[in-house]
Amino acid sequence: MNPGDTIFAPASGFGRAGIAVIRLSGPGSRGALESLLAGRLPEPRRASLRRLSHPRTGDILDQAVVLWCPGPGSFTGEDLAELHIHGGAAVRAAVIGALADLPGLRAAEPGEFTRRAFLNGRMDLSAVEGLADLIDAETEAQRRQAFRQLEGALADRVTDWRDRLANALALAEAGLDFTDEADVSEQAHSEAAAIFSVLLGEVERELSRAAQGERLREGFVVVIAGPPNAGKSTLLNALARREVAIVSPHAGTTRDMIEVRCDLAGLPVTFVDTAGLREAADPVEQEGIGRTRKRAREADLVLWLAAPGSDGAPAEDFGAVPVLVVATKLDVAAPDPGSALAISARNGDGLDALIGAVRERAEAGFMGAGDAVVTRERHRRALEDVAASLARAEHAHTAGQDELAAEDVRLALRALGRITGQVDVEQILDRIFGQFCIGK
Repeated sequence: MNPGDTIFAPASGFGRAGIAVIRLSGPGSRGALESLLAGRLPEPRRASLRRLSHPRTGDILDQAVVLWCPGPGSFTGEDLAELHIHGGAAVRAAVIGALADLPGLRAAEPGEFTRRAFLNGRMDLSAVEGLADLIDAETEAQRRQAFRQLEGALADRVTDWRDRLANALALAEAGLDFTDEADVSEQAHSEAAAIFSVLLGEVERELSRAAQGERLREGFVVVIAGPPNAGKSTLLNALARREVAIVSPHAGTTRDMIEVRCDLAGLPVTFVDTAGLREAADPVEQEGIGRTRKRAREADLVLWLAAPGSDGAPAEDFGAVPVLVVATKLDVAAPDPGSALAISARNGDGLDALIGAVRERAEAGFMGAGDAVVTRERHRRALEDVAASLARAEHAHTAGQDELAAEDVRLALRALGRITGQVDVEQILDRIFGQFCIGK
């Protein structure tokens, strides 16, 4: 990616639509827009209805709403234009073809518009990730969390921590290098230690909520497990309200995992249908059973389905993952009197109670996630490095090793900078911006 290029791409979805948006950004945007309009540019940042014509042939391409945003006051921080054209495939292809004919223009790479916004200081890296999450949000809770990050919830917290740590580092360095100066406090090291000790507590409190923030972004995972023919695939189809899994009376039909993402009262929940757990001779079925056991131990909740005639107790150890036992096939036989939940996935009996029980556990798992600023593993790992550095600094100060304490504060500052993209980010940029669609 050459930041000096002028790029263009559709910024809206493909397919038939009322409106399609094509975006241009870069130093050649003004000339390209003038070529398409065959006349003067519209007033900056004011929507204008204009005709677009092919620069080479003069053929009319479309009547469009045109926006012209000179840099640096634009999304990317450079000259930017948007063409709001009619959304038919032929119109879109004609306008893109005309842009491709212009010298100095090229099609954008995935995420390149947002990458330019980051490189030009219009967004920090955490806001970029918030934008990506907002585009991918499937539930109301995910939308709220992503918008908070896009608006700077994490960046503001990190900026505050960085400012205070910078003050602590300045005090520590002054205490080391300028002890003979009259305006340097004799208590400089102690004052610095007081600052980073308070910050350590704040970072640790934020880390204690990191799991909820990450879970809200990724979703609450519920694995449906049980012996063969317990009704797992039938339950998944009932939850999805469509046929997503093959249902058969023959044991071992389900060999691989099937996932369905659901919105439960605004919370993202993923249900996973799995292979029936039993001793199997077929190597393919054995592989499916092994994957089931692994996925169940990584889940947030396991629904253990107990068919009529079974004692209901899970036949597997799922470690620390909570298990909810569900008696199935209520339409065939009465459940065990001790069953807390009983359902018939075929006729829907008991499904509302089951969904309510899952929702309660999801809400408990997301408790506090709405206020969490840590939403990704990358954020959490950076804050873990911050906490480790500050803990070492605290220990070094107590031991009278203030030179080491100052170095650990410096390392904590670098770790914080990785969150917002102020330092040490080249190795992660391609992975982050590659998540975006071409025109974003």
